[in-house]
Amino acid sequence: MAEHRIFTTSFASIYPHYVAKAERKGHTKAEVDQVITWLTGYDDAGLETVLADETDLKTFFAQAPAFNPNAELITGVICGHRVEDIEDPLMQKIRYMDKLVDEVAKGKKMTSILRGATPAT
Repeated sequence: MAEHRIFTTSFASIYPHYVAKAERKGHTKAEVDQVITWLTGYDDAGLETVLADETDLKTFFAQAPAFNPNAELITGVICGHRVEDIEDPLMQKIRYMDKLVDEVAKGKKMTSILRGATPAT
């Protein structure tokens, strides 16, 4: 089976859509960055690097410094699929990220989005 085209899409091409979605709903780029860094372990400098290098999503997740073990606590429906039921590990990680950004846009409390972790201030 051919690899899904989203895997070779650059993180830099989807990131502005995440930020725009949050900002349309009155939230910030900083909140989007916070959930992405929580999920992947990238720091702000690491995010800037993958954006500048136009790193594809497959590489973005493969090189994630510390994928959060609590990501498995992310549940719910995104793009018509339950994230906890997605079998392809890479697709599941991408959908986890989508789900977190959706939760930011919907105004969920950061402690809930980060699955009980105390948000950095």
